Amino acid sequence: MIPDFTHQLAELRRQTVADLRQRYAELFGEPTRAGNRVWLIKRIAWRLQALAEGDLSQRARQRAAELARDADLRLSAPRALLPAVADADASAQHRTARAHDPRLPPPGTLLRRRYKGMVLQVQVQPDGFVFDGQRYPSLSAVAKAITGSHCNGFLFFRLIRKGATS
Repeated sequence: MIPDFTHQLAELRRQTVADLRQRYAELFGEPTRAGNRVWLIKRIAWRLQALAEGDLSQRARQRAAELARDADLRLSAPRALLPAVADADASAQHRTARAHDPRLPPPGTLLRRRYKGMVLQVQVQPDGFVFDGQRYPSLSAVAKAITGSHCNGFLFFRLIRKGATS
């Protein structure tokens, strides 16, 4: 490693975030809004090393571009942060969507399953399931309460076959 480069790295660790942001702007030719000190040091150190020892070869740049083109990219934007009122509406929509799951029988239906010599009964409710006097949010939660381990509630109550696509 070049002695001057080592000296510059040591100097970066002593600088404040404001100084690092200014140094970033000098090296990259554009300001940054980043305030993470560690990230700024890593980016500046990378740039200093690239300037001192040479940047990526043209072949490496082309390969990186190929990989980026072939990468699975996110096709939908992330959910925006909404106010609490909107969150309540979204959770109500989620409950409604769950109630319309085609794998579920209509509310009021009793699901029966023989398990370890007992006949278990679960009542389907519009907002969950009732088993043994307790309310559960999902069939998987009911199955876990019964078996003591996590399992798919639809499979446990035989609403779908193993290997079936949903």
